[in-house]
Amino acid sequence: MRISEELQQHLDSGVTTLCRCWLVERRDGQRLGFTDHDGALVFDGLTFEADSGLTASALQQATGLSVDNAEALGALRSAKVSEVDIAAGRYDGAAVTCWLVNWAAPAERAVMFHGSFGALERSAGAFRAELRGLTDALNEPMGRSFQKPCSAVLGDQACGLDLATPGLRYDGTVEVVIDASSLRFTALPGFEDGWFTRGALQVLDGAAAGLRAPVKRDQTGPKGRLITLWEPLPILPAPGDTLRLVAGCDKRFSTCRLKFNNAVNFQGFPDIPGDDWITLDPSASTARNGGSRR
Repeated sequence: MRISEELQQHLDSGVTTLCRCWLVERRDGQRLGFTDHDGALVFDGLTFEADSGLTASALQQATGLSVDNAEALGALRSAKVSEVDIAAGRYDGAAVTCWLVNWAAPAERAVMFHGSFGALERSAGAFRAELRGLTDALNEPMGRSFQKPCSAVLGDQACGLDLATPGLRYDGTVEVVIDASSLRFTALPGFEDGWFTRGALQVLDGAAAGLRAPVKRDQTGPKGRLITLWEPLPILPAPGDTLRLVAGCDKRFSTCRLKFNNAVNFQGFPDIPGDDWITLDPSASTARNGGSRR
């Protein structure tokens, strides 16, 4: 933690006016400020809301590669933090910055922590959020796995497909919301049955805007196309909300070649031998001419 000369002089004075301020930056771009001071503070163009119920346990920080960790505790009494947003995952992975601030002179401050929210739990009108330091990113696996299925995600940099290409997605309004895991469209013109199986559904507007879930099944029935999700949406979309369906990919080479015409970017190894070949017992034949082992 770098401390300015002015803040150090304030700390050395023996009589301090200190508080902590928190900046939470959600992945949708919304920025929220909180402070444990009894009055609101303003700096960096943001108002840090007082009496928000957001506090934190002692920070554990190290100079090595261990992950800094702590917990942020809060009461759901801020108008900006709702239980619905937490349940919808809008705070998952949000960037977090904590300052030690001289509330009498907010320009005198120092960054104590910078990281992100990990797991969030909520109960009885309160929430508990795990704080993860910047070194947490070093725990992500690197490199490639040698496997038959494709390791890319449809539309990412490795895949190379533009999801805005006609035929790869459908934007339309949902007619019937059966439950949080089942939605029905009257028709999906131009898309054959099962086209969106193993794909994704994204809500574009309404109360559930921004939510995304993987598609388990895409079936045509007597009442239209039924889309079933692997996981229920935490916020139920309403009939008439605009949804986006993204084509499904089962990671097989034949699908990449025939459905998407993208075999050149296939990120798997379709001809790699399976476990049965690796564990094959030695041939009983006495021939050693490079021919078949059987």
